[in-house]
Amino acid sequence: MTNKNSTSPARLVPPIGGFQEIEGRRIFVHRSGSGGPAVVFLPGASAVGLDYFGVQQGVSQFTTAVVYDRGGTGYSDPLPLPRTAAAVATELHELLRAQDIAAPYVLVPHSLGGLYAHRFAQLYPKDVAGLVWLDAIHRDWDDFMPPAACLAAVEQMGPDREQLEQMRPALREMRSELLADYPEHMRQALVDAKASDEWTQVGIAERTNLTGLATELRAGPNVPDVPLVALTVVGTDPGQQALTPERTLREMHEGRTRMDAALVSAVSHGEQRIISDTSHHRLCFDRPDAVVRAIRDVVDRARL
Repeated sequence: MTNKNSTSPARLVPPIGGFQEIEGRRIFVHRSGSGGPAVVFLPGASAVGLDYFGVQQGVSQFTTAVVYDRGGTGYSDPLPLPRTAAAVATELHELLRAQDIAAPYVLVPHSLGGLYAHRFAQLYPKDVAGLVWLDAIHRDWDDFMPPAACLAAVEQMGPDREQLEQMRPALREMRSELLADYPEHMRQALVDAKASDEWTQVGIAERTNLTGLATELRAGPNVPDVPLVALTVVGTDPGQQALTPERTLREMHEGRTRMDAALVSAVSHGEQRIISDTSHHRLCFDRPDAVVRAIRDVVDRARL
């Protein structure tokens, strides 16, 4: 593994952590804590590993906690996007082996990360000790959501480049607020990086193949029968509220609640916890207590 000081000056330098070379490419990774099963965070679209730094620090008090950036995202080397779920899952498996982080793992996917975590579990079922679903996308999304919020529609829901440019000052202010408790050198580096054209384009590109990812997953089995806690967020982001009709938002919350209920009912030790006092993208910032508690409960169950 190379440290952060060996990167090219042309590339953004992570404020903490380092790189692992996988197939000739650098993958950003930061680990803390010790013991097992190790907990691995899978970011959502437009998110990066260090967005989960706060909850990682809480988890590292009782086991190994790993954050990373998928190839083509964040501080990792560029790759054409979008990618297949199998490519992302295989890369993560190779990363964990290269880092000598012993399986099995507790996977903690957020949003888009849910599709990649499910593919990892399909390819490496014996390497999954538990799952903590952070308001994550499921392959059966379209079975539970209103037509206006199907995956094909979700692909088009996010703001385009021109809208993001108009939103840039507000987004910068929001990110500064979300990261207010981070060490100053980390906060400023992340706020600046997230405002870059490169990271903005990556966030858009990763959301362009949700239907393809769901189709890929439907060809394989359901999640393995491991301890699972799903945190279902039913609070509404003001930005989403401004862009989406109230009825559609209500139907999306109801659909997500039913979808996660079906997910946890498919395993022997599953539990759904409804989170109503925050929104999708703020979950780990506003409710780190709920996230860390869910992870600890799954880790404890996996150790039995």
